[in-house]
Amino acid sequence: MLKQFIAVVLSCAFVAVQGAGPERKVEGNVVDSERDPKVRVHLPRSAQYAGADRWVLYDMADCELHAFVDADARKHVRRLYWVQFESYLAMKPELQHTYDSPTHADIGGMDFYVDTWVRATNEEMRPGSDLEHTLALIRNKGFLMPEGMAYVRLVHLFDAKRKELMIIYAEDLAPTGLTAGELKQNGPRHDRWPDIEKKAREKAERSIGIEQEGHRAEN
Repeated sequence: MLKQFIAVVLSCAFVAVQGAGPERKVEGNVVDSERDPKVRVHLPRSAQYAGADRWVLYDMADCELHAFVDADARKHVRRLYWVQFESYLAMKPELQHTYDSPTHADIGGMDFYVDTWVRATNEEMRPGSDLEHTLALIRNKGFLMPEGMAYVRLVHLFDAKRKELMIIYAEDLAPTGLTAGELKQNGPRHDRWPDIEKKAREKAERSIGIEQEGHRAEN
């Protein structure tokens, strides 16, 4: 009976999350989170808000994301800012996030794992992924994604690695004159990637500010 009761409680919790709307508030270029974690994420003033989404990611995690873009007058996206709050559901007590990048960044007194990659926008993506949700928000607002982008992912883990604050910065590859395919691991111009990656990472860390108790935003 106890196991059945717990199963019912967890199932109800799943349904509650599935039907819940975004909790965090957005004021201009600032995402204000009251919990998990309690922070204010500051983005550049040029960033335009593209919207928010919240759903159960792959039946495992409560996922809430907020998308912002820098775009030109024709609504072509030049830079993407993606702020995501994610926590594994109570019915998945065995799960932990497993980021292991050796590269880290300190932003607002918080430690972030840093990963980078390059991606063509028309590449196949996993159905139901957070990327799919993000691109849907952007396109639904009439913005046009570039052919390829350099991505920088910053992830702060907490609560025994069951919760994360993830911030992704991405920028159009067009100014480099190179494509995502050329810059990938086996691409003919992969030798250019270390320099492009380094500059993108530096821009990401300069563009994002985090305000928590005892610290001011740093962008």
